[in-house]
This record gives sequence, structure tokens and C-alpha cells, in this order.
Amino acid sequence: MAIRSILVLSLGFLAIASSEAAMSDELAGRVTGVGGIFFKAKDPKALAAWYRDVLGLPMEPWGGAMLKYDAPKHPPAVVWNAFPASTSYFAPSSSAFMINYAVDDMDALLARLNAKGVAILKREDGDENGRFAWILDPEGNKVELWEPKR
Repeated sequence: MAIRSILVLSLGFLAIASSEAAMSDELAGRVTGVGGIFFKAKDPKALAAWYRDVLGLPMEPWGGAMLKYDAPKHPPAVVWNAFPASTSYFAPSSSAFMINYAVDDMDALLARLNAKGVAILKREDGDENGRFAWILDPEGNKVELWEPKR
């Protein structure tokens, strides 16, 4: 009985390993996720300080932030979507991009934003995907804040 169990387990592991190997060959050379967000700023140090002090981004000594996928309450995926050039979704910003930041507690973050004098452009609490709010950073880039639905 023990030998049969070992044999069955071994064959199972071989099947899983060969399945994973086939899948990794099939997926080789493809994008696996967002590796970073890079953009130009008029004053990178001041903008980084604002994101640290106002939105709570954990800035590193080299000037950027390392955002973890496995952070508590972080959604399991990053959304990628190209909008038409004619979209007004990023307004009032004239930037060609908008970054959506997942947040763990919208109420706490909005209270911090209010205390820092940051205007909330719009807030949406009833969306099927969770809660949203929109603000502008000091350089006029629209920022979308998202607390995923639990």
C-alpha cells in the first residue's frame, strides 16, 4: 500500500511538473505584469515627497517606491487599458496617462487628503468594482484611487 501511494504521488508530481514545463514553454516571451511606472516630472524630488507625504507611498532612498503585489488588501492583478486619444476620462489633466493606485482604506486616505488640503475631484462609492476617488497631483496629473470591493 505504501509503495503504491508513493508511486501514485510520484506520477502525480511528474504530471504536474511536465504540465508546468509545457505551460512555461507555451508562455515564454510574454509580458507577466507591470514592472514599473516611469514618467517625467518638472520637479521629481518635490513630486516624490508629495506622493510620500500625501498618499503614503513608501519612498526609497533612490527616489522611487517599491509597491508590493502581496501587500494586505492589494488586488490580485494590475489593470492595463489603452483609452482612445479623445477620452475625457483623464480631465481636467492634460497628461496622456492616469495612474490608478489601489488603496487599503479609502475613508482614511480621503481624511488625510482633506487634512492636506487636496481637493477631491469626484468620489464614487457604489461601483461594482469597489470605491473610487480622483485627485490631481501637484503637477496636474489626474490620480485615480481605488479601494477594491471585498
